[in-house]
Parts: sequence; structure tokens; C-alpha cells
Amino acid sequence: MQTVTAAISVTGLVKRYGDHQVVAGLDLEVQQGEVFAFLGKNGAGKTTTTEILEGYRTRDGGDVSVLGEDPATAGAAWRAKLGIVLQESRPLGALTVKETLRLFAAYFPNPHTVDDVIRLVGLEDQTNQRAGRLSGGQVRRLDVGIALIGRPQLVFLDEPTTGFDPDARRQFWDVISGLRDLGTTVFLTTHYMDEAQVLADRVAVLRDGKIAALGTPTELQALRGDVEIRFSLPPGIELAALPALSTQPRLTGGEVRVETTAPTADLAVLCSWAEARGLELPALTVERPTLEDVFLAISGETA
Repeated sequence: MQTVTAAISVTGLVKRYGDHQVVAGLDLEVQQGEVFAFLGKNGAGKTTTTEILEGYRTRDGGDVSVLGEDPATAGAAWRAKLGIVLQESRPLGALTVKETLRLFAAYFPNPHTVDDVIRLVGLEDQTNQRAGRLSGGQVRRLDVGIALIGRPQLVFLDEPTTGFDPDARRQFWDVISGLRDLGTTVFLTTHYMDEAQVLADRVAVLRDGKIAALGTPTELQALRGDVEIRFSLPPGIELAALPALSTQPRLTGGEVRVETTAPTADLAVLCSWAEARGLELPALTVERPTLEDVFLAISGETA
């Protein structure tokens, strides 16, 4: 059976600035064709690690392989296999979208067609518009188009939707999903947990220069076993009148909240109790921890 070679493989990565160790023996593997979200608070080592993978920063220890080569010694042919979208960019304002992509396509031996890239990033209506007149979301789409024009095998996206309004963010998510459909490996850094939850095949959470958690969004959510049952108190019922549950319910602004690791059993007790009294449990919901809840807990913040 043919094995899939990792797009990124990191073992024991170390980076120091003076006496401060920013990356502390990090191990990481990203498979070809997956969207991989790399999360961490500011100062966790996220940017430094990413720059080492991109070949822009040297390391002090460990082994790193990106697309089969060491970024510290890889040459121009290797770099042509990468697409990098920085958090901020300055497009060539005098050129149109099509002219900009044609310019960058000329640097590669086998680029995508300009029209295909324009269609992929959703800029068909801006094809002949000057880059300097694009909106912020359209500029980000053009950034991705520039990164894709050379048929990269691996794309680094650094906070790609920072500053977007909600509609623009969701439209841009379609672009990232399109990269997955092309079989392109995507290394995504983002502060938006919903973005990672929707887009990523796997997520790594960095803390103090090491991987603190790694898995699919669903697997990471399962690290916190608690589930929260919420409902409004029925009219005329006090909190003390509720049946005994696995944990003590609390009342917040008229809403009862039960954090439990046994949601099925507690729901059965509550529903039986209410049915026996002819009561409804208004606004009854069951909510599992979000990826943001897990991230905050792993990062040492209050969830």
C-alpha cells in the first residue's frame, strides 16, 4: 500500500532569542492535502515556527522537512512550490487584477491560467479593476490568487480574514475550501476559532513553544467532557424544586445552567420530572464546548 508523505514534518524544533526559548522541542506533522490550523496566543511561538517552516528564519535545533526538503538549505525550486499569504500586503495599485496575476505568473514555469485563478478566488467581477481600488476582502482574495498562480503544493495563510466583516469572512472560507478541493495543503494561522472549526481537518494548539493539543476539531472539543444543559425555569418553579442531578444547577438571569459529564442521564431525569408535573422546560438546549472553549482552557485562560 502506498503511504502518504507528510507535507511538513518537524521533530524537536528549538528556537531561542538570547536566553529566551521561544520554541521548545516542538513536534509536528502535516499531511499532504489537509487544511491544518495552527493556533496559539501571542507569544506562544506561532509566528516563529511558521517563519522557520517558510524558510525565513533559522532554527537552533531539531529537524524540519517541508515538501521533502530542509527550509534552511532549500533553493528557489523548493520555494516555487510554496504559496505564502502574509497578514498584510500592498498590492501594485496601478495594475488591474488580471495584470497583477499575469505579472506573477511569469515567474513560474507551469503556472495556472490567470482566468482559472480569478475564478477560484471569486474576483470575476473585478478582473479589470485596478488593485488599488479593491476592498479589503478583495485584496485578500488577490493575495491568495498571487500565492496560487504558480501551482503551489503548500500554502501558508497568516490570519487571512483579519479585519473582515462576517459576510466577507464566510465568502473567503469558500476560497480556502476550494484549495482543499485542488489537493493543496493549507497551513492556516488564525485567531478566529470558528474559522478553524469550520475549515480545518486538524488543529494544533501551541502553548509555551510546544504542541499542547492536536487533533480534529471534534477530538479537541471532546477533551472537555462537560456539556451544558440550559433552560428557563417554568413559571412558579424555584431552582430548589428541580430534581437531583449529577451536578448542582445554577441560575443566571432566569436561565438554568447545568454543566454535566452525564448529559443523557441528566436530561432523562429533567424530562421525566417535568412530564410528571405537566411542565415544559422553555428554551431547552444542550451545548457542547466550542473549539474556543477548549483553546482558552488549554491556553491557561478562563473559558
